[in-house]
Amino acid sequence: MSLVKLTIKGISYSQTQNGAYALILNEVDGERKLPIVIGAFEAQSIAIALEKEIKPPRPLTHDLFKNFADRFDIIVKQVIIHKLVDGVFFSSVICERDKIEEIIDARTSDAIALALRFNAPIFTYKNILDKAGIYLNLKPDNEDEEAEVDDVLSEPQTFGIETVSGEGYSQYSLQELNDMLEGAVQNEDYEKAAKIRDEISKRES
Repeated sequence: MSLVKLTIKGISYSQTQNGAYALILNEVDGERKLPIVIGAFEAQSIAIALEKEIKPPRPLTHDLFKNFADRFDIIVKQVIIHKLVDGVFFSSVICERDKIEEIIDARTSDAIALALRFNAPIFTYKNILDKAGIYLNLKPDNEDEEAEVDDVLSEPQTFGIETVSGEGYSQYSLQELNDMLEGAVQNEDYEKAAKIRDEISKRES
């Protein structure tokens, strides 16, 4: 299976789940985006790594892992999002020490937080992107609209949790879900789009 390289577009607020955020990954040689729901702590850790000038007074958990790895000459070479089961992404961290390569299972949010700290590339398999990737069809006519399209969170000091009651999608038909997915993407509601996409994936699997 062929690998597809991903970059981080940013992090958006969850609008349906208390304490959650949507991490948005971009396909490097394409237009698809891969939204992944993550927790507040992981979102903050990723945001801090994105903001190179922000240094926490004490090491966060992922910073501690980086310091530990540096001390013992462990290198994180790459991260691969290798599986999607019932809306949950599974990832592997590819490490190397003394020219010996090891594969370590990890939550996707943790794996990406580490990839940022090691400047390691992030990949997924084409079949996962085909199944879970979404297109953003908005084409802004001016700079203001373009800014709204790219309105994602990357500064941890602006973190906040918008408390909105969750919404289930099991009662909707597949056609209704696809219509809702299109609407969520157009509204830049990636977290909602991810949940709808997961419900569609469950029914199609």
